Amino acid sequence: MIKVAQTAARTAGKILLDNFRKIPANEIRRKLKNDFISFVDEQSEKSILKTIADAFPEHAFLAEEQGGSAHDHDYLWIIDPLDGTTNYLQGVPVFAISIGLLHKGQPKLGVIYDPLHDEMFWAERGKGAFLNGRPITVSKKSRLDESFIATGFPFKAKHLLEPYLATFQDIFKECIGKRRMGAAAIDLAYVAAGRFDGFWELGLSPWDQAAGWVIVEEAGGKVTDFWGNQDFLYSHYTLASNGLIHKQLIKKISKHFEEKIKVYQ
Repeated sequence: MIKVAQTAARTAGKILLDNFRKIPANEIRRKLKNDFISFVDEQSEKSILKTIADAFPEHAFLAEEQGGSAHDHDYLWIIDPLDGTTNYLQGVPVFAISIGLLHKGQPKLGVIYDPLHDEMFWAERGKGAFLNGRPITVSKKSRLDESFIATGFPFKAKHLLEPYLATFQDIFKECIGKRRMGAAAIDLAYVAAGRFDGFWELGLSPWDQAAGWVIVEEAGGKVTDFWGNQDFLYSHYTLASNGLIHKQLIKKISKHFEEKIKVYQ
């Protein structure tokens, strides 16, 4: 299964590379406020779906552009054909393809492919995490004041901007540095590889994080919601870390979100 996912990611990656910085403005459409799409997203997704469906026709799919809701199937592929769409459309070289597979609701494998840098992160449950064939592990930093943290802005949930900024301020005061990459799949892959020590974001969808979930955990890290619960995939509250600073991050973040506020109104 992992080989099929990798092939799907590489094939779609070529589509992204062939069109990067070549899309005319009139080819860009608005899905929602602050959310855009182009023919490249659609071509990439169709390519991925075909590759996987040809190999596993009995499996179900949940993909960003075509949707799907087959949660009752044993095998569910969750796909983001272009994570970091705004970066891509603006010519910013930070984007990826994310392909995750759940088996009975639990992560079985994940592939995150950064075609510009030809970096493929992947993991299978119980087999470890890898970057281009080399094993990867999360960092060993155990204190927030020595940690490098990534985040994502709640651009689709601006009613949560105030508690988010309060959280940002608290963590910013203590950690050694912050980054906002604009592609959650990249953030999660970088946590798994030890490049970031932690990452949190509001408003993520399942396709943004399904692959990263298993990759981070197989690299020795932890992924939960802001309160330490495991049901984060559909909750829109995501926290990932090397595990060693996880409780410290929960303490900093959860006090600003005393209850789960509806992210999308």
